[in-house]
Amino acid sequence: MPMNLAHRKLCSSEKWARTTRELILPFALDGVDLGDDVLEIGPGYGANLRVLVDRVPRLTAVEVDGKTARLLEGRWGDRARVLHADASDLPLPEASFDSVVCFTMLHHVPTRALQDRVFAEAHRALRPGGVFAGSDSLSSFGFRLLHLFDTMNVLDPEELPGRLAAAGFQDTKVERHTSGSGFRFRCRKAR
Repeated sequence: MPMNLAHRKLCSSEKWARTTRELILPFALDGVDLGDDVLEIGPGYGANLRVLVDRVPRLTAVEVDGKTARLLEGRWGDRARVLHADASDLPLPEASFDSVVCFTMLHHVPTRALQDRVFAEAHRALRPGGVFAGSDSLSSFGFRLLHLFDTMNVLDPEELPGRLAAAGFQDTKVERHTSGSGFRFRCRKAR
């Protein structure tokens, strides 16, 4: 998780946790049935995870940064399974989850090819009929400043339906937030 100091401080803050709980997750998951077995990819410092553990019966989180994964395991390991792994090569069995979610992390995946591998792995990990849902940010001056010396590979929401279809998903919906700062997506694996 290559992030500069200011970005790490923001993402580990209570302010960010509140923003996640009150704005990001309600927008991203509005109307989404997560089911019982949920996989969160890229939980970062756990702002989303702390909400999800109270919302779903079984939660698995996959974090690419070893130090952060250990921090999450220490804090949430009694309520969620936390794995130190790369979402583009998940160490999980096929068709294991009712839903896969990710929030404001895809822009940290360094290449388009790796982002597409994350989509393919999300599809592989889902049970038939399972949902892949999440959100991400759009580029702006402030967003670019926050990401100085970070990995920043912003997705184009107009291209996302085609990329998700290439990974095997159907019924894709991508919607921009009314603030213009981000978008949400949801799609399904065929039954």
